[in-house]
Amino acid sequence: MDPTKHITPEIIAKMPRDVLKQYILVQSELNRRASRKAIGAYFADEGKFPRSLYIPHLKFFAAGAKWYERCFMSGNRVGKTIAGAYEVTLHMTGEYPDWWEGRRFERGVQVWAAGDTNQTVRDILQKTLLGAPEAIGTGMIPGDSIVGTPKKKAGSVPDAIESFHVKHKSGTISYCQFKSYDQKRRSFQGTAQDIIWLDEECPLDIYSECLMRTMTTQGLMMLTFTPLMGLTDVVLTFMPDGKFHKPEEIGKFIIQATWDDAPHLSREDKERLWSATPLHLREARAKGIPQLGSGAIYPIGEERLLIDPMQIPYWWKMAYALDVGWNATAALWGAWNPDDDTVYIWSEYKQGECMPPVHAEAINARGTWIPGVIDPAADGRNQKDGSRLMQEYQNLGLDIMKADNTVEAGILTVWNRMVTGRLKIMSNCVALLAEMRLYRRDEKGKIVKANDHLMDCLRYLIMTGLQRACVEPDYQCVDNSFATKAIGANSVTGY
Repeated sequence: MDPTKHITPEIIAKMPRDVLKQYILVQSELNRRASRKAIGAYFADEGKFPRSLYIPHLKFFAAGAKWYERCFMSGNRVGKTIAGAYEVTLHMTGEYPDWWEGRRFERGVQVWAAGDTNQTVRDILQKTLLGAPEAIGTGMIPGDSIVGTPKKKAGSVPDAIESFHVKHKSGTISYCQFKSYDQKRRSFQGTAQDIIWLDEECPLDIYSECLMRTMTTQGLMMLTFTPLMGLTDVVLTFMPDGKFHKPEEIGKFIIQATWDDAPHLSREDKERLWSATPLHLREARAKGIPQLGSGAIYPIGEERLLIDPMQIPYWWKMAYALDVGWNATAALWGAWNPDDDTVYIWSEYKQGECMPPVHAEAINARGTWIPGVIDPAADGRNQKDGSRLMQEYQNLGLDIMKADNTVEAGILTVWNRMVTGRLKIMSNCVALLAEMRLYRRDEKGKIVKANDHLMDCLRYLIMTGLQRACVEPDYQCVDNSFATKAIGANSVTGY
């Protein structure tokens, strides 16, 4: 309790000189002690910003009791780093508040805290946990809990600390070492760790290496960052198809937090930050939503393309496109309305590690009469048994011809249809939509060739498939046409 909190300026003005001197000494000591217990100011029961207002933060903490891998993906200034530092402090000291529902350690823990570079680690993680270099002990970790003098890091970054020790409630000692991603993967090899906190996104090889360090200890992996680099490999480990999933579906926990989840940000703060943020980064900085930004090949909202599955009129022309490979063979079916020149993507197929007869059977099930186009490289590509695939698929009953594989022209043609409303995708084509969310260029402008088989099919279909599209030969009875019956088929397989 602060014995001086009821002393007003009027009382101070009337104090005798010797009493005033004692008062100043007492107040200075109280201020010193308060500065060395900064953690008490965060996630408190009461105050201007009580704990109850920070719902995503509390869910992130609680998830640690069940999930070893957790990701706090938020907008800027939402408090993700504070959340990470707060939890690390509790684990290192063992001083858990009564409301804590997350993981608890009954002994001292081994911790790595890592960020982008040695300088950002010093300026952000080190300062948050320990305080400024000239005031060690005024950060999140109580100053009286720090054991000895933190070890300084050798190198060109002044005042950078390499490691430090903290007293745990059990009487044992916790140990924390600072690391940075610019030290590369090899620096993350070594001993097992109880907790690894990665503040800001790291390369996938570093994340994988850190995960190995926690496997034998059943330790915690905590990732806190704003997804400014879009749907990277690390993000995709938590969002496999570019969308958020329940933890039970992916075996790990991810939570998103926006500016609206940060009560410490005023309306003026949000407006100022929004206006200062480039358009392609606003969703990431404000809402923690990973964006492809300027690297997106088809930067268009899905709502402009999606329609519900519908019955296809018998007079619309149909065709499909095929992209082959051992790891994945994919096909995409489109229906072309000649009245308004709109293409409707109505079915898809994607399967890996199967022989051509399996793929051919699935493709023929949509209608043997539907003509197709195929990746022109298939004519000279070997797959497993070394046969020429295009000829083999033709022998299996597919009516296929080589597609135009002009990449940039194909992308532009598809894009023109998207923005003019002449390309629609039925919502049952979930694999196509998943690929589209990830279809992007790298920092050098090159297309990222990964998980893009249906994207290739889309180009083939629009560039060449429409030239081969035809109506079903026997459509005198509309109710018996394949186009009509397809609506009652399985929405994924198409048959």
